[in-house]
Amino acid sequence: MRRVVVTGLGTINSVGNNVEDSFKAVVDGVCGIDTISLFDASEYPVQIAGEVKNFDPTEVMDKKDVKKADRFIQLGIKAANEAMKDAKFIDDENKKVDDSISERFGIISASGIGGLGTIEKNSVVCQNRGPRKISPFFIPSSLVNMLGGFISIEHGLRGPSLSHVTACAASTHALADGVKTIVTGGADRILVVGAESAICGAGVGGFASMKALSTRNDDPKKASRPFDKDRDGFVMGEGAGALVLETLESAQERGAKIYAEVIGFGESADANHITAPVVDGPLRAMKAALSMAKANVGEDLKIDYINAHGTSTPVGDGNEVKAIKELFNNDCPIVSSTKGQVGHCLGAAGAIEAIFTIKALNEGIIPPTINLENPDENCDLDFVPLKGRKANLTTVMSNNFGFGGTNGSVIFKKI
Repeated sequence: MRRVVVTGLGTINSVGNNVEDSFKAVVDGVCGIDTISLFDASEYPVQIAGEVKNFDPTEVMDKKDVKKADRFIQLGIKAANEAMKDAKFIDDENKKVDDSISERFGIISASGIGGLGTIEKNSVVCQNRGPRKISPFFIPSSLVNMLGGFISIEHGLRGPSLSHVTACAASTHALADGVKTIVTGGADRILVVGAESAICGAGVGGFASMKALSTRNDDPKKASRPFDKDRDGFVMGEGAGALVLETLESAQERGAKIYAEVIGFGESADANHITAPVVDGPLRAMKAALSMAKANVGEDLKIDYINAHGTSTPVGDGNEVKAIKELFNNDCPIVSSTKGQVGHCLGAAGAIEAIFTIKALNEGIIPPTINLENPDENCDLDFVPLKGRKANLTTVMSNNFGFGGTNGSVIFKKI
């Protein structure tokens, strides 16, 4: 069976506009959550989010093309460009991959919601000014699969172009699908991109009406507090993550830097409730990932670290802890959540957090769970509270679970 490795990384999020800056920030416990500036949220019950800062879309698109793409697409292009350069498939002079590999180079994109800001804007235009005033770019700007469409055109990727829209597990599923596509011979290389930008009136208002968000408006840096007793909901984030996957053989042949091998993944459905999480679904996703990983490398495999879904919701965090404890019994891995730093990036969370997990594996340091000041007695694992920790890591897991009861786990191993 073909072995699949990661050879390129790219991200943009509320604490950094590239991989190195972002990882240093999350390890240092920097929090990117602040009062919302993308729209006037002063009358909303929730007024905080993890916004991307200092991003100019003309850095990645021609000025005349910016209006053709929603912000989530623009952020995705930024992350994809970094990952493709990191993997040395493109450079500043040539943004398209070589023709000799383009037909076997695919893209799998992901977003939980897609162009919600564009949908909101054009709905208002339609209502107030009439349908003839709707932008001709409205539909192609807001469709989730256009994230992959724009990027495949940019880089000349002519292999499979697929998309996942599975809420907060979307880009974890895209990553798993990328591995499947390569293993089954559908492509030799896959660019996985997850992107989200739903910090708009409809997005914040909608999640707030569900009572899913933290209302700690007066103290945004302390609002996202995974596994803490005083957690009161998640904080929305935005951003994008991109990973280049290819066969181990091709990576070695071209002398590429190999960050990690993907040795296992698992997917499951709760089949229980559209928004309320349970223990069983996440447990089965992690169990499937672990079973695949052991089949690939041996039964003595040990998971050293888990980057948890850990959103800072009262029920979700507790359920994930129960699932981890049931799977690993008395030998639980070290666990942390980086959502205290960047917020919950919804459909982009899986890709961004996979990058943080892989960087932890490579750098030998675990990002902390910030704001864990008053531990929940029911969340009693080693969560690396407040401060990052050096560790010798060989095998790591990243979890993401979404509305609709959709779950994903992926396992990476150092080569």
